[in-house]
Amino acid sequence: MQPSSDSRIPLPTDPGVPGYGTDLDYAVARFASSAMRLRALDPVVTELVRLKCAEYHDCRQCKSLRLDEAMDAGVDEKMTAKVSRFESSDLDERYKVALRFTECMIIEPTSMTPALAAEIRTWYSKEEIVELTLDVMKWSQQKPQVSLKIEAPKQEGLTVMGFAENGDFVRGGLAAGSARA
Repeated sequence: MQPSSDSRIPLPTDPGVPGYGTDLDYAVARFASSAMRLRALDPVVTELVRLKCAEYHDCRQCKSLRLDEAMDAGVDEKMTAKVSRFESSDLDERYKVALRFTECMIIEPTSMTPALAAEIRTWYSKEEIVELTLDVMKWSQQKPQVSLKIEAPKQEGLTVMGFAENGDFVRGGLAAGSARA
């Protein structure tokens, strides 16, 4: 009998262990914090890209989080619902290009067409393209945990999140932690 897709492997419960406590976990966390310190992209693009990654990876926790800065910039549940059908939605073309790029990076990076590369360069600066690439990587770091069914459990309802000035995750948003400059 196949295991249920809902079965999950319990996570370590020791609060003193960051992630799983390995050097690799620490390095991945530092990469993620570094990526979150970048400020070229607007928070709406960051959130839509994050949600596209969450959708593709089927990360329960990521789907239940909302970036505080994106909410402040106007992202609401009506807008986030458009991510799964972005091509036929009324999202701004700038967002659609970022989501096309995200899909390309996640699904098949070698499928980048000259047309998509030109669209990216039209809508985004070099700095924004670098940040967009690092965002896709950062929001995809949970792929091994999701595939092994060891990602953190989904929270009930939506949870606001933010990132402190040093790039560290803050559950509850910036009001719950230190504000970014």
